[in-house]
Amino acid sequence: MNSSPQRISIAALAPQPWKNGAGLTREIAVAPQAAGHADFDWRISLAEVERDAPFSAFPGIDRCITLLRGAGMRLASADGTLEHRLDKPLTPFRFPGELALNATVIDGSCSDFNVMTRRGAWHAEVSLACGAREIAAADVALLLGVAGRWQVDAAAADRDAAWELGPDEALLWRAGCSALRTRPLESPAGALLQVRLCQDRR
Repeated sequence: MNSSPQRISIAALAPQPWKNGAGLTREIAVAPQAAGHADFDWRISLAEVERDAPFSAFPGIDRCITLLRGAGMRLASADGTLEHRLDKPLTPFRFPGELALNATVIDGSCSDFNVMTRRGAWHAEVSLACGAREIAAADVALLLGVAGRWQVDAAAADRDAAWELGPDEALLWRAGCSALRTRPLESPAGALLQVRLCQDRR
């Protein structure tokens, strides 16, 4: 099931300014590939939040946000049902997209990693690796290098398939991915974000 992944350089992604001017977004991948904000099945992106700003509501969407750099921000919904201090780097935080949140930066700009999936059709698992690890098979998989260099090996049937991944690089398997093994190539190990997207088959 493993095909060669798409290699993505984060620096090569064109930043798109927010309508309110409070930040920038770099879209890593979306499905379908031509989908907009209203009709995607899943979307993976990076955001740079430069000042206090509202987050758009996405009804029917499950969201996961992970702080990459900076002191972070406080997230609060207008109805008071959610208050969260996003200040621990590389710790995924999940919340329903229906909530329109206000983001208040804690100490200057910050950057974060975002995964959104359409509820009832897809679900996402976002996790952090700081050492050798195996990733279960998925319908879509993405690995994002955060720090250090990493070796990525395919599962047993594809033993000869291997890739290296560095900081601010991503590997994306769109058409299914069997189990993968990741291990750091440097010491200290650094950090690698792992995303598994699976269809909800009912």
